[in-house]
Amino acid sequence: MSLSRSGGGGVRGWALQSPADQGSGAFSRLFWRRGHSGPQPALGGQRASLSTGGAVHTRCWPEVRLAVFGSSSSSNAESLDRLLPPVGAGRSPRKRTTSQCKSEPPLLRTSKRTIYTAGRPPWYNEHGTQSKEAFAIGLGGGSASGKTTVARMIIEALDVPWVVLLSMDSFYKVLTRQQQEQAAHNNFNFDHPDAFDFDLIISTLKKLKQGKSVKVPIYDFTTHSRKKDWKTLYGANVIIFEGIMAFADKTLLELLDMKIFVDTDSDIRLVRRLRRDISERGRDIEGVIKQYNKFVKPAFDQYIQPTMRVADIVVPRGSGNTVAIDLIVQHVHSQLEERELSVRAALASAHQCHPLPRTLSVLKSTPQVRGMHTIIRDRETSRDEFIFYSKRLMRLLIEHALSFLPFQDCVVQTPQGQDYSGKCYAGKQITGVSILRAGETMEPALRAVCKDVRIGTILIQTNQFTGEPELHYLRLPKDISDDHVILMDCTVSTGAAAMMAVRVLLDHDVPEDKIFLLSLLMAEMGVHSVAYAFPRVRIITTAVDKRINDLFRIIPGIGNFGDRYFGTDAVPDGSDEEEGGSAG
Repeated sequence: MSLSRSGGGGVRGWALQSPADQGSGAFSRLFWRRGHSGPQPALGGQRASLSTGGAVHTRCWPEVRLAVFGSSSSSNAESLDRLLPPVGAGRSPRKRTTSQCKSEPPLLRTSKRTIYTAGRPPWYNEHGTQSKEAFAIGLGGGSASGKTTVARMIIEALDVPWVVLLSMDSFYKVLTRQQQEQAAHNNFNFDHPDAFDFDLIISTLKKLKQGKSVKVPIYDFTTHSRKKDWKTLYGANVIIFEGIMAFADKTLLELLDMKIFVDTDSDIRLVRRLRRDISERGRDIEGVIKQYNKFVKPAFDQYIQPTMRVADIVVPRGSGNTVAIDLIVQHVHSQLEERELSVRAALASAHQCHPLPRTLSVLKSTPQVRGMHTIIRDRETSRDEFIFYSKRLMRLLIEHALSFLPFQDCVVQTPQGQDYSGKCYAGKQITGVSILRAGETMEPALRAVCKDVRIGTILIQTNQFTGEPELHYLRLPKDISDDHVILMDCTVSTGAAAMMAVRVLLDHDVPEDKIFLLSLLMAEMGVHSVAYAFPRVRIITTAVDKRINDLFRIIPGIGNFGDRYFGTDAVPDGSDEEEGGSAG
């Protein structure tokens, strides 16, 4: 194995060649899968036909078995003159580089605000359970083959919200002190299957496919250790899992709905690895080449390249193969269409004429409570009066809700030195979660009666075209699974937004019987919807109206609570739904 310079034909670069390859000057290849003859099922109804240099090669998908490199060597040979530091240059300082696992909703950031441009549609049915798992794509290939770049191109081309990119680099095992010393001298094999925590990878991927929130380790490549803080990932419609050993475990393979192998020439992969490890990880050329020859190339030949046979699609040239990426995106879109759900319509046709559930508690309709409802329901009430009496009702509602928390007997001493047998809260902590925007108006009342309460927020909006609720944003306190959660929204009509919010909390491991849904006004349909899907969630309100109209508005109702409270312009139809806020 040697590192040699090549030139001629206007192409200058470096190539790592084995003795058998030296003198061949071959940088371009044509590859396709052998052992798959005859017609195959088409991928998304498409037949792959790629052309290069006037020759057309056709195969069917998903049993791809076509991969085409460009005929020009200049497109494949990268010049190390541009990538490597100049001769005699000192060793670059180490930069802190960590594994990347990202879960970011589509957004636009300006100098003053963040605008969320797309939401996550329901991933559950009217029963509150996930009907279909998230679509998982596996990306395998050699080190520095361009897997992450291909993943990001797929994400960009998909143009769907809530895609999770999960990197195998996050799951390196914790090293012993002896292994740490070996790693510091480039003598530890990070390209062996035993270097990865496959049990953690499998459990993490399973939970993500089930719609659950997961915590992922962050690996620091400069210290060869896991960082103290782990990253939380949640909300996957599509999961892209990439890594050199992505196809090395049978159980892991069963979790992947599509398997893609990124095939890149070894000389290009070496160039990229040199550039990355020298510029980003503070390593020297000799150490990188030593590690490549000792571990990286043998591992590729023994463990990685053989997994190409289990791939559904082989993508040569990585990010340069736009035809393959387009076909992949078409297939994923067809799979996502099969997973689309219509929750609100199903809720409207279910649970009719049932008695109100036992988990519902309505604040006693005293003359005072009835009088406050009369004021806030009156369309002629001024904004100041609306806010004042709404706040009074919120305070009464929250005080009533706290009586359902668990309490235990306790004894304290009075200033007179006498024992007093009383009650104290039996839980760990109380957390409030408001469904934006109307739900946040209940936060001051909760803070007034619960000292040091933690607050989280969930933004759910109605899609104007489908009528379905969509999750746009959430911020939840850490370790919320240990708390009793007060979920707040001012009005609940069909229960679609409330169900989505409850589902989010359950996905973050909050026990169902520790969730309390509070609302100033609810429709019977909303009560039935939430209680049917989540029978152990406590539902607490100040009033229940019997009907909703054909537009899913509570009758007689209260109007658009957010518009009346914040003084914003009402929608033309007088909706009590939160336009730009909760979805009812």
